Amino acid sequence: MVTVLQTLLQRPRPLAEIDRTSLARFLTDVIRQQVYPTSLEPTSEGVFFLARDGREKRLGILSEAGLHDFEGVRHQLSLDGRTLIFQSCPLTAANARALRRHIPWTAPRPLGLRASVGCGDRLGLATPGHVRAVRKHKLAPVFAQQSIREMTRTGRTPQQVLDEAMWGVFQEGWRQGYGADADHLKTEEDADRCIEAGFTFFTIDPSAFVDNEVDTADAATLEAKVAALPWESLETTLADLRRAYLGQHFQVGPYELSFEERTLMQALAKYGGAIAHTARMYRHIANRMGNRPFELEMSVDETEVPTSPAEHFFVARELQRLGVRWISLAPRFVGRLEKGVDYIGDLEEFEAHLKLHVAIARTLGPYKLSLHSGSDKFALYPLFARHAGELFHLKTAGTSYLEALRAVAELDPPLFREILDFARARYETDRATYHVSALLERVPKASDVPDDALPALLEQFDARQVLHVTFGSVLTATDADGRPRFRDRLLAVLQENEETYYRLLEAHFDRHLAPFDAA
Repeated sequence: MVTVLQTLLQRPRPLAEIDRTSLARFLTDVIRQQVYPTSLEPTSEGVFFLARDGREKRLGILSEAGLHDFEGVRHQLSLDGRTLIFQSCPLTAANARALRRHIPWTAPRPLGLRASVGCGDRLGLATPGHVRAVRKHKLAPVFAQQSIREMTRTGRTPQQVLDEAMWGVFQEGWRQGYGADADHLKTEEDADRCIEAGFTFFTIDPSAFVDNEVDTADAATLEAKVAALPWESLETTLADLRRAYLGQHFQVGPYELSFEERTLMQALAKYGGAIAHTARMYRHIANRMGNRPFELEMSVDETEVPTSPAEHFFVARELQRLGVRWISLAPRFVGRLEKGVDYIGDLEEFEAHLKLHVAIARTLGPYKLSLHSGSDKFALYPLFARHAGELFHLKTAGTSYLEALRAVAELDPPLFREILDFARARYETDRATYHVSALLERVPKASDVPDDALPALLEQFDARQVLHVTFGSVLTATDADGRPRFRDRLLAVLQENEETYYRLLEAHFDRHLAPFDAA
């Protein structure tokens, strides 16, 4: 094995030619830390890998002279009469940035018009499980994904979100590229934080500028709402828009769309402010990114009323007129897309609307349709696979946190019981900003459930939603002395039993991704 190691250092070879397991075992014996075989990466500068010492993971580098842009401890090793430098480096932001410079595949990048999946991770531990599922399926991965709202609720920063996903990518040796989504951005300041961290995908959330009351407004009210729009930012006039839309017939695939006065005024009043805000955010991000490639998504899913096909067409056409370039758009679909559970609504109605939305995306793009709150929407996946094909982005988040709780239910029932009762107490407060309909009286108290039945609560509609939306409170709760009540113990269970957590994640994401394999 020393000969193989020396050969790597002298002239790196593809790891396909090397027995990863044997090399990892050799290095484990030498440095007395567990080396992850899939992380091994030989370069002209040395051999990089991820190693674990107890619960702590560290970046390992074995080279002839040492690399000076990494922080950590250096050791001299004598192997077969040859002196090498072993660097043991903490997983800091500085070392993450350095690794992305030395090993380009560890850095996120735009994914383009490929069907894709966003794998949200509220704990920073789930990416290896996500990678194991994605390897077997078709969708391109966005491994770093979190909204500013979720970062605030979990006490994480954009840099932590991106770096923790990157370390998971490195651990599993995922070399096929991945995205990093700064989700639900509402302000330029939040966008700046994510740009600085290294994100490559920016989801604009203009929901604060969407008027949910226009569907029932009378003509006079609509006119007043339209008159109050930021016309300077829209760079047009009402007269110009009337000429562009009224009396016109727009062919979108096999369908034809037309605008009457009411249709146009309603679309304009409802989404005019959101269009102006999205254009402003896009220009700010483009200016800050400079020559760095990036992708944009516009999301209006977190609104009260569905986005009609005519409204979708209007939004996309006006964004084009304003020079906005985007890779995906998330309309508010019909029916109820609640957190953590399957679709609630008429599937035939959903499919009929979906066909029109896809036709618009193909005609005015092409761009991808993005399904937000996409975790566990198993009834919808075959419809998107059938009609959208590559023009689809699935966005998940809470499902990985719920699988973490499932692992805790299996491995540490007393801790899960504490979390469950705390979640029950927090639910009525925490549900305020989520689309959920769980009833607390249907969620049993922890004391009423035997140990072996606790994991099954993750399959029960009401308990699943209660546990889902209280994640922020669970992760930030402190005791009388200011110490975390649950977070450290929850993370310890997952870190000490990481293979259990990865197994549960892999199985759950297999269910999400398998319907798209034949698309």
